[in-house]
Amino acid sequence: MQDARILIRALREPASVETLSGRQWTELISVARAESLIGSLAHRLEDIAVPERVRAVLQDAIETHELARQQALWEADCAKRALAKYAGKIVLMKGTAYVAADLAAGVGRGIGDLDIMVARADLPDVEAALLDAGWEWVKPDPYDDQYYRNHMHELPPLIHRERDRMIDVHHTILPLTARPRPDAQAILDEAIILDSGLHVMAPADMLLHSIAHLFADGDLAGGLRNLWDINLLVRQFSEEDEEFWMELGMRAKTHGLVDEMERALRLAARLYATPVYKYRAGKTRSGDYLYIRRLLARDGYGRQTRKATRLAFYVRSHWLRMPPMMLARHLWTKWWKAGRSAN
Repeated sequence: MQDARILIRALREPASVETLSGRQWTELISVARAESLIGSLAHRLEDIAVPERVRAVLQDAIETHELARQQALWEADCAKRALAKYAGKIVLMKGTAYVAADLAAGVGRGIGDLDIMVARADLPDVEAALLDAGWEWVKPDPYDDQYYRNHMHELPPLIHRERDRMIDVHHTILPLTARPRPDAQAILDEAIILDSGLHVMAPADMLLHSIAHLFADGDLAGGLRNLWDINLLVRQFSEEDEEFWMELGMRAKTHGLVDEMERALRLAARLYATPVYKYRAGKTRSGDYLYIRRLLARDGYGRQTRKATRLAFYVRSHWLRMPPMMLARHLWTKWWKAGRSAN
């Protein structure tokens, strides 16, 4: 196997797995696990005839991700109770938002930390309440602490001392040093309240957050899962609201994410056959194939391949996050501190 296309095909066309050999099944499951898509794959193949040993693996993935879903909702409720006196909106983000809002993107999705968003001016109050409720700092280093507070889109990560679960408290969706400057207040203003009293982003903002996370803030590690999220969000939101495409275009301009939106739609259409509105996706660009090359960089054992391509996107991710002089200073500081700790 040259790359991760076997996983792409299985997600797009579940019936295609019926012709897989034993070795190909091993490759498919290995890649799906490496890309954190084993739960999504398992749900896609629920009605497909597969070998018994494979069915056992897939059923285990379904059960594991159901437990993760319950844990994610429990952590969200714990945060809500810890912030009971906070009058502002608490906006769930990423996987927890998908399952809390009962979206297709939450079915089988792996969920890690709890991510929430609050108004930046309210960070001191939110921080104090979480510390009082049992969370504590993961990064006690003063440099890391100040870097997060001065330049990032979130507080330094916190972990609960008893439950060993992490929470990331955001005040916007991209680092403050990034080139795009999303309108955080606009996101909070349009957030939708759930029955629980917690909020999730409005559909266009939720999709754009996923797009920003993948194409404006990272090295595309785990990109196939994030692009699968984008695919499912596009399908559901565009089917439920005929005005969605217009709203998406307007919000992309508001947040300065038009280029990222267009690329995400093109790549989702190319890899997952996502039905996109062509005007919003724009024309194919020469650089798109490099993104596809990076997204598919796995071998049959699930190991990462194409080292040079991955390095290029790693460098790109840092370049996007901060201006050159700031980047150089930051990398030098991290290198110097790492050298000191090793001695």
